[in-house]
Amino acid sequence: MMGKTNGSLTSPCLQKTYVNILEIIGNASFGGMERYIINFLTHLPSEQFKVTCICPYESAFTSSLRDLGLKVYITPVTDDPTWRSIQLAVEVVRLHGIDIIHAHMPKAHVLAGLTGNLTHRPVVATVHGMHLTAFEYGITRLLGSHLITNCQETYGQALAMGVPSERVSLIHNGVDIGLFTPGEGAGELRKWINVPADTPLIGFAGRLAHEKGPDLFLRAAQEIHHSRPDIHFVVIGYGTMRNDLIKMRNQLGLEKYMHFIGWQTNMADMYRSLNLLVHTSRSDGTSLVLLEAMACGCPVVALDVGGVREVVENDDTGLIAPAGDWEGIAIRALELMASSNRLKTMGKAARSCIEKKFDLLVKTKCTADLMCQIASNGVNGHRVFGNGSGMLVPGNANSVLIDSSAREA
Repeated sequence: MMGKTNGSLTSPCLQKTYVNILEIIGNASFGGMERYIINFLTHLPSEQFKVTCICPYESAFTSSLRDLGLKVYITPVTDDPTWRSIQLAVEVVRLHGIDIIHAHMPKAHVLAGLTGNLTHRPVVATVHGMHLTAFEYGITRLLGSHLITNCQETYGQALAMGVPSERVSLIHNGVDIGLFTPGEGAGELRKWINVPADTPLIGFAGRLAHEKGPDLFLRAAQEIHHSRPDIHFVVIGYGTMRNDLIKMRNQLGLEKYMHFIGWQTNMADMYRSLNLLVHTSRSDGTSLVLLEAMACGCPVVALDVGGVREVVENDDTGLIAPAGDWEGIAIRALELMASSNRLKTMGKAARSCIEKKFDLLVKTKCTADLMCQIASNGVNGHRVFGNGSGMLVPGNANSVLIDSSAREA
């Protein structure tokens, strides 16, 4: 059986029926998008939703999907889909009685849109970043799919570009507040990097790619090191920039102070071990790294991009520096590291913020309700029944689910 069941996640669908979802995923590594998908599918009520997946290649991510009990098909997912990929997707829709197709990344959106039009199934595409590209906008307008955005910047951009308001929704990402909880770090991180138990640690977590700004973190670290040579830095993650970043670290004279430890399976322990998390992304929606760290009571300093300001309450749960301003990051990090009491107070406030606004169960329910509603509406009001036929949605069938933060904006 897939995922967890929880009474608080009851959807508008009738209890004796379910919705068949086809997830078309444009990548299969282990970044923020893939973690979002695993979180969403793990908490989707298995008695109400049946899920099938299409991925571009085999990986640890596809193994994780199968561990959830899901059927996974492999086919190329490209900006210009091959006939074999279209054919496979169409047959998967027919074989599994799919009611709705859910795409992740623009190239998956293309395949989902074509498949939806050929099989007369509605399509939803989740935009994981802070920008709606012209390419994805064209797909949406041509194929009539529904967009889910995870930050106000993308939501407003979609409306400004002409996506009808009834075809775009804002639902922020969420975090498992039962898994990511405050507490004392296990102490293993400091033992691993061979530093004393009382060594202050500042961390970066994320894919080592240009848009995530790990190079900006290194520059900020050098500035911090000049004032506080007792502080050590931890880089958590893998990516194409890793070797260049190690060279950069050595050129900056931080060999003994900056530690690259790759991705970790016990990320909650990592966050608990840090005194401060620094987020230097150049482009982001609602960052899972920020949500996870704050849920663990770790205060943050972050660049003001995408949905960061919707997560970090400046001077309360963390501090925000202007986009690209690594010197501002260093100044703010030094300010916080000078006061253990302030770090502690911010950590408690960060946890409280996550509990109130970014609970994964609540966000999953919002998405599940929206998927059920769109599947029930069908395409242009015409419902093609699959194995999950017979579902009904109470209330206004044309209403659009919007996250509470969008209503408040």
